[in-house]
Order: sequence, then C-alpha cells, then structure tokens
Amino acid sequence: MARYIDDLAGAIYDVLKFIFKCICYLIAGMLIVGVPLYLIALVFNMLH
Repeated sequence: MARYIDDLAGAIYDVLKFIFKCICYLIAGMLIVGVPLYLIALVFNMLH
C-alpha cells in the first residue's frame, strides 16, 4: 500500500511540475514578445 501511495504522490508531483513549467514558459514568452511590441507601439503612437 505504501508503494501505491508513493507512486501516486510521484505522479501528482510530476503533473503539477509540468503544469507549473508550462505556465512559466507561457509567462516568459509573453514577456519576451509582449514588452518589445508594447514599446514599439508606444513609440509609433508618440510619433503619430
């Protein structure tokens, strides 16, 4: 029974770690792409 609980806890940990990593990559990608695009749009808006 302890082996089953250990495997279940490991599987839950792996799933949560995967979800957390995906969210971190999504936020990093949004920052890497979004901030320069926002700054470019801000510059073009000031020039207009």
